[in-house]
Amino acid sequence: MGFRRRAYEPGHRPKILVVVDETPECQRAVLFAARRARRSGANVAMLSVIVPDDGQPWLGIGNLMQAEAEAEAAERLDKSAEIVRREAGFEPDRIIRTGLPADQVMAFIQDDEDIAVLVLAAGTGKDGPGPLVSHIAGKVAASFPVPVTIVPGGLAEADFEALA
Repeated sequence: MGFRRRAYEPGHRPKILVVVDETPECQRAVLFAARRARRSGANVAMLSVIVPDDGQPWLGIGNLMQAEAEAEAAERLDKSAEIVRREAGFEPDRIIRTGLPADQVMAFIQDDEDIAVLVLAAGTGKDGPGPLVSHIAGKVAASFPVPVTIVPGGLAEADFEALA
């Protein structure tokens, strides 16, 4: 990739990027990221991605749906920020973007040269680890621009302190 990470250069602070969505395992990724940030001195950037409904024929309704999706994303980020404040003692960055999740994660990493690691949580359901984990771990892992930490959805909370 044609961009350079600067997270550990003078004047920069590393950031742990965590994707905040509606999945139950998401909060486990946030908890892991917050505890890792506390131990490493990094910041946490939380990204929530709104997937557009391209099939919407009426612009007015589409705008209302977008506003509702943004409000839901902001609420998820607020709940996740509580975890970061409690566990790491600081206010995380909150970002909302619209598009396909994998594309927006990559674009955000390209836009922010201080992202040092991406934290995702793997689902435990019958559908597998989740589409974002599957995409990044399977299809683009060899060329991904930052290390990826995948938190097992079934990891006991007692193990978090030892691992994060």
